[in-house]
Amino acid sequence: MRVGPVLAIHGFTNSNSLPTMQREYLAQQPTSSQRKTAFMAQTRSTSNTKISGSVSSFSHETSSSVTHRTKHSVNSNLSNGSTDHHRVKPSSLDTHRTVYIVFLSLLLDLLAFTMILPLLPSLLDHYRLNDSPQGLYPWLLDKVRHFQHLVGAPDRFNSVLFGGFLGSMFSFLQFVASPLVGGLSDVYGRKPVLLTCLVGIASSYVLWAFSSSFALFVLARVVGGISKGNVSLAMAIIADVSTPAARGRGMALVGIAFSVGFIIGPVIGAMFAHWSHSQTGDWFVVPALFALGLALADILFVMLCFKESLPKERRAKSVAGSLGQAAAYINVLDLFRFRAVRNISQKDLVELRRLGFIYFVYLFLYSGLEFTLTFLTHHTFNYTSMQQGWMFFAIGVTMALMQGGYVRRLPEHKIRPTAVLGLFLIVPSYVCVGLASSYILLYVGLFLYAVSTAMVVSCLTTLVSKHGSHDQKGTVMGIFRSLGALARATGPIFASIGELVFCNFSFVSFPKKQLITKP
Repeated sequence: MRVGPVLAIHGFTNSNSLPTMQREYLAQQPTSSQRKTAFMAQTRSTSNTKISGSVSSFSHETSSSVTHRTKHSVNSNLSNGSTDHHRVKPSSLDTHRTVYIVFLSLLLDLLAFTMILPLLPSLLDHYRLNDSPQGLYPWLLDKVRHFQHLVGAPDRFNSVLFGGFLGSMFSFLQFVASPLVGGLSDVYGRKPVLLTCLVGIASSYVLWAFSSSFALFVLARVVGGISKGNVSLAMAIIADVSTPAARGRGMALVGIAFSVGFIIGPVIGAMFAHWSHSQTGDWFVVPALFALGLALADILFVMLCFKESLPKERRAKSVAGSLGQAAAYINVLDLFRFRAVRNISQKDLVELRRLGFIYFVYLFLYSGLEFTLTFLTHHTFNYTSMQQGWMFFAIGVTMALMQGGYVRRLPEHKIRPTAVLGLFLIVPSYVCVGLASSYILLYVGLFLYAVSTAMVVSCLTTLVSKHGSHDQKGTVMGIFRSLGALARATGPIFASIGELVFCNFSFVSFPKKQLITKP
């Protein structure tokens, strides 16, 4: 039974914590040493051994029946069950066209998606003051008030807890939905499933624009989280149409899309929120409608310009089989044990489990601080949405420069020491942010924070990609990225609870200022 390549690369889910997604995409681009290894492996292969995936972290999982799937060309003609691949070189023009369409579609989506980042604290303050007495916000507030009084936390920290719930909920829905969406696209094709996801995303922005109540806003986030499978589909489309040599360039464009989206999107959202505050009506309507406009443009663009990248003869034949394969990326215990990886030595398996655990813990802690950062600056420094937008801009630029200018040029023997250095750097970065009573100390901590993550995530990804046989690279990397998605789904809510519990005992002494409810 055939399963499509998307199942092994679905792990780019995301999270609500959007700079983390940017880091993972940038980190997962093949390094020069990985590309060299892939080339040498292909040179050694004989006509009797067809290697369907490269050593790149973006190779896909083959089926358990040893039926190899060619992902080098949209025009490959495969008979069902055949093991003889006729590799047809895809049209360079068609490949470039498809890759750039994916890039522009993803950029439109990310610009719209990241606009909400600096607005969350102000949005929750808005619902705290304006939601109906019978609404969801007062109901939830009543449920947590006893716990709040027990730990002695001030009222303003309730928004942190609610925000953590929203962040983890969104990321968890992505974690579950993305492999299932990928499995459906392996059966029905990329374009119809991609358009369905984009329509769902547009619907979430419609709900946001009309979310006069907190319940409607939560519903908007639920719809958006379920529909975010378009990110993993973008990776699958590039794998469909690219040769191993061209695939690295395609993934690099995806990294650029994430860099631009996470740098510019929050600033655009903050600017619109600042402008719309002086207008009549709810201040969040204008950025929501702008995001909706970008989503509708994305739908129209894909409908008119994108051609199906997975022809019928290369699709999976069974929905049940495809979804069953996707379930391997949702079972938490199986993920930590790397159970889906076959034909691997015990030594390599132990190393994979160790690296996977380190990666999960690091992203769990990172996404927790990343998410609560907006609330910390909002409560401690009275940051407006505009200031938070520029803060995300600075973090994004630092990560992009560090990733592209230094980390990706590392020789192989320096990868592990760099990862260790990054793990050590996160300690002073957390201390600086926690102790920050001035802007200087805050931004020193954030600088170390960005540098550390650029080192750790990319270097750990490279180390993991060295393990497993060639036809298992996709499986290994899919599990690795799924662990990251799970970390982003759990980090925000635990960090929010921790901030609520330890706010009176933490390093940070939150000044008792009047909360800013304006964006």
